Amino acid sequence: MGMVGGGQGAFIGAIHRIAAQMDNEIELVCGAFSSDPERSLESGKALYLDPARCYGSYQEMFHREKELPADKRMDMVTIVTPNHLHFPVARLALESGFHVMSDKPATLTLKEALELAALVKQSSLLYGLSHTYTGYPMVKEAKSRIAAGALGKIKKVVVEYPQGWLAAKENEQSKQASWRLDPAQSGISCCIGDIGVHAANLAEYITGLEITALSASLTTNVEDRLLDDDGTVLLRFNNNAHGVLLASQISVGEENNLRIRVYGERASLDWSQLEPNSLLMKFPDQASQLIRSGVGELAQATITSLRTPAGHPEGYLEAFANLYRGFAYRLRSRLETDNTGGHLLEETNALDVPGIYEAVRGMAFIENVVAASQSELKWHPFSLVPNEELAIIPQGAKHA
Repeated sequence: MGMVGGGQGAFIGAIHRIAAQMDNEIELVCGAFSSDPERSLESGKALYLDPARCYGSYQEMFHREKELPADKRMDMVTIVTPNHLHFPVARLALESGFHVMSDKPATLTLKEALELAALVKQSSLLYGLSHTYTGYPMVKEAKSRIAAGALGKIKKVVVEYPQGWLAAKENEQSKQASWRLDPAQSGISCCIGDIGVHAANLAEYITGLEITALSASLTTNVEDRLLDDDGTVLLRFNNNAHGVLLASQISVGEENNLRIRVYGERASLDWSQLEPNSLLMKFPDQASQLIRSGVGELAQATITSLRTPAGHPEGYLEAFANLYRGFAYRLRSRLETDNTGGHLLEETNALDVPGIYEAVRGMAFIENVVAASQSELKWHPFSLVPNEELAIIPQGAKHA
């Protein structure tokens, strides 16, 4: 793989590199790690890459990699830049014939996401999106049990993602905070675009349901901040279930306390990222059941996503790596063919990977939540049509 972004001082780039290489399926061979050519070179050298394949721009990287022999050039690119570059990099990668794994959100706007979806379909290339939390084994177990009907009809979903790292104004000076709070780089939302979209994706992934309507309130809690740092969203799903989504970056003392509770007619499930190896199942007429990763009868998807025996914690990096393992499996099935041109591997046997469908829904969620928060109406249908008015509303004008 090649990488765009993720140079020295970047957090998420290192996470992607670790995850991609954890299962020895993917090798980092090149990169445009910074918009500063010298910094890109230094970043690549620190990773022991060939200096000739540490490029000064992603445009140069795609052009020069495309000219290499097929057995030498990169097969895929990972995009780990601020949000505003996700779309142009992905577009040029697809146009250049390279498969794409992108950090989320997929684009800066829903309009771009829909254009990207058309490009993916036209190119027939693979596109993956790093909704990391779908990679946890106990998340897959929860999804499997709900799909098997263990909870009965889903009635209510409560998903929350509180952080506290942006509670103080002085924290805005960090590299990670500065671009997230800049509308030009982050888009129309900080909190919802950064973590709220993860919570929404997790709710849809685990339940198998889709959000059909929402009501939202976004707030900005630090003086002169242009984008939201806290949000509350009421949800309706396509089976008439209701839900609550809480996302916050000003909840003092919270780390990354992602948690989801799903309540059905017959039982409920409770999973927290702070205790990722555990899944709590509750019943109205019997003792609660604590389900542990690696113990007892588990779904095949859960077992496939595990790497260590029971009692050895698997967390964020392993969940991230599961996405890359699934992506690598699908890509290998494209690259390794038999004499008739058929695929040697069946893609359906691999771990699932969020893709362009989740990319479009994620951007739609962000834009729908912001639009709902700026409206006096209570409920808003979940729309996949871009809200062009959002582009001309001053950033943060109705958040404070």
